[in-house]
Amino acid sequence: MNQTDVTMDTMEANKCPFRIFVNQSGYYPDGKKTAVMNFPCESFEIIDRKGICRYKGTAVRFGYDKNAGDTVYLADFSDFSKKGTYRVVALDEKSAEFRIAESVYDEVFHDISKAFYYLRCGCGLDEKYAGVYRHEKCHTSSALLYDDTKKELDVSGGWHDAGDYGRYVTAGSCAAAHLLYAYKMFPSVFEEKQLNIPESNLPDLLAECRYELEWLMKMQREDGGVYHKVTTMRHAPFVMPEDDRDPLYLFAVSSMATADCGAVCALASGIYEPYDKEFSKQLKITAEKSCGWLDHHPEFIGFQNPDDCNTGEYGEADDASNRFWIYAEMYALTGDKKYHDSMLKTLGKEFSFTALGYAEMGGLGALAYLLCRHETDSVLKEQFAERFHREAKRLKETADNCGYGCAMEEADFTWGSNMTLMAHGMVFAISDYLEKGSTYRNYVTAQLDYLLGVNPTGYSYVTGTGEFCCNYPHLRPAHADGIDECIPGMVSGGPNRHPCDPDAERLIPKGTPPMKCYADHVGCYSLNEITIYWNSPVVFVLGYLYCKD
Repeated sequence: MNQTDVTMDTMEANKCPFRIFVNQSGYYPDGKKTAVMNFPCESFEIIDRKGICRYKGTAVRFGYDKNAGDTVYLADFSDFSKKGTYRVVALDEKSAEFRIAESVYDEVFHDISKAFYYLRCGCGLDEKYAGVYRHEKCHTSSALLYDDTKKELDVSGGWHDAGDYGRYVTAGSCAAAHLLYAYKMFPSVFEEKQLNIPESNLPDLLAECRYELEWLMKMQREDGGVYHKVTTMRHAPFVMPEDDRDPLYLFAVSSMATADCGAVCALASGIYEPYDKEFSKQLKITAEKSCGWLDHHPEFIGFQNPDDCNTGEYGEADDASNRFWIYAEMYALTGDKKYHDSMLKTLGKEFSFTALGYAEMGGLGALAYLLCRHETDSVLKEQFAERFHREAKRLKETADNCGYGCAMEEADFTWGSNMTLMAHGMVFAISDYLEKGSTYRNYVTAQLDYLLGVNPTGYSYVTGTGEFCCNYPHLRPAHADGIDECIPGMVSGGPNRHPCDPDAERLIPKGTPPMKCYADHVGCYSLNEITIYWNSPVVFVLGYLYCKD
């Protein structure tokens, strides 16, 4: 598709045809099933594809939902478990189609996991694996050091970060960590999931992560410092990746990138050791070198774009959570007391121990310590676990006060709100994992329900999933490939109560409720971009929901 094809007329035609909102992927037979309606209704029916009523239920008034701007009615049909394909109908309204089946998440799980393959950089995508979304090799030239353009380095590989073709260490480390923890905590799920990618000597999720890890190791200098990013100087136009031929630049080392790269390599070293001892050793060496550099540079070394560069900055205000994460991972890997001591020294700083996004890594560090097989401080471990349990309880209260079951406050609807949503799903899942229970399983499911259609826009925010899904994300290859249907499995950033790009400002009226500040439009990068660390928490959440261990 071409970006100019998405006109205002297209936007009008692409408005949601439904006022009954369902998870368009579907529901487990024995799971909680709730549809949401934004009009007064006393009863509802479930009909099959032939229009035959298979279930009748009573709708319940929830009340006014401020973030949605709706008075909400709930249709709970959890006790209807007959497998099949259905719609919810009430009065003259109907929902999108959905399934009830044990395999209901199979396709979306595959697509969201496979999305990372479509974002590979430095190689071509073969038709055997990419189908119609194949393309030629891209970004294989050496990169120039921004501060010393006489030096060139091979930093090919890794994943394109988002709608652009940049590659960023902190963002990539975060995404890879979500995937690796999904594998570490729910291994049986991922040993069975096949993604149809070229590698075959590892479980497919680990093979895909390895592609990113190999690039991350290339970004490390000999002294252990890690370059913050490699991009062109300006964002590319909407061209295919192989047609983006501007010079690549390596930008300055930052302490955040150094810590995050080392942390995810330490995490990966333990996971890959049974499969490839030499690769595991390389990962450990990278992590050790990062620690050495950080020990010699205790000061915060941030990152800001030079004036002549407009690609992603990924700046942070400090590196406390990043340092906590790497030292926790290194202790979990090695059991060496020096890393435990270094970790303890970071605890005097202010940061969240449940945050799981690229800018706040404290939750990953806490998770590393909680899953550590070496001797740990029992009091500290209990404190980290209690942080997750306390946060899960807080999020539960938020979800209970939302007509759409969404564990999001008004302030959470910012750029990439769907990442926040799914990170909250991760917190619920982690709390259950630590308790070896299922207290929050329905709340994890509810966050996924919201992502896949139980929201006031009616969109499934995953390309290719559902009867009414986003299809015009801010993603260059999706709009340069000439194909009407977007690459499947891309998670849109979602509603942003502060739309801040020209198209979004034009399309979203002032005063629009936060949950409705969305448009499926290529130009709306503050609403509809994709990013690797928006996909990765969904993979984790689905791993939790699949796991029967």
